[in-house]
Amino acid sequence: MPRQLVKTHIALIGCVCLCLLGYLSWFESQAQQASAQTARLDFDSPDSLAVVVNKTRPLADPAYIPAELHDAGGVLLRPEAAGAFGQLSAEAAAAGVGITAVSGYRTAADQAHIHESYSASYGAPTADGISARSGHSEHQTGLAVDIGNADGSCALEPCFETTPAGAWAAANAHRYGFVIRYPAGATTITGFAYEPWHLRFVGTELAAELHETGQTLEEFAGFPPAPSY
Repeated sequence: MPRQLVKTHIALIGCVCLCLLGYLSWFESQAQQASAQTARLDFDSPDSLAVVVNKTRPLADPAYIPAELHDAGGVLLRPEAAGAFGQLSAEAAAAGVGITAVSGYRTAADQAHIHESYSASYGAPTADGISARSGHSEHQTGLAVDIGNADGSCALEPCFETTPAGAWAAANAHRYGFVIRYPAGATTITGFAYEPWHLRFVGTELAAELHETGQTLEEFAGFPPAPSY
């Protein structure tokens, strides 16, 4: 092989190696940043915006009550969530979409009553798939809000995703710090059926990450699936 051609091949191999090293360095940097972000978040304290509450992770205090609650269109939410929901609903309205708040903060007693009612109507196994037991509900944190259309169409039903409010929320809620907490196809992870109306406030940075990656809170935090109690 001519010497010039050998030199060319060596140069090309060197470029490929440099590009590969650069990519590996970038990938490692991204992984470290993601790991650092996860480490900064508090997934345990009920006062944390990133708290993970599910069937295997009950609230540390079963009778937990947020220190402060504000009105958010007729329901109560933590101040951060209430302010963000006000912005969300106002911008949706400006886009011609009416979004209403159906349910927000619930006391432990309220949640127990709802779960007992579902159990009586549908049986315990079905109730556990559509309603959290007391002490295991995100609504008790004051960070979850169930939303609906102004006309009440498809209220608290899977078909909500096809309505104006459902479609707008799915596309835009993360910009205000909310995520659809129980997405389609994630029941074996979250433990709950698909609820396109159930928004959970986690802050804009984490919401953007979850929206972009399609991860649930459990997956992002590195927790095991919580399909059952």
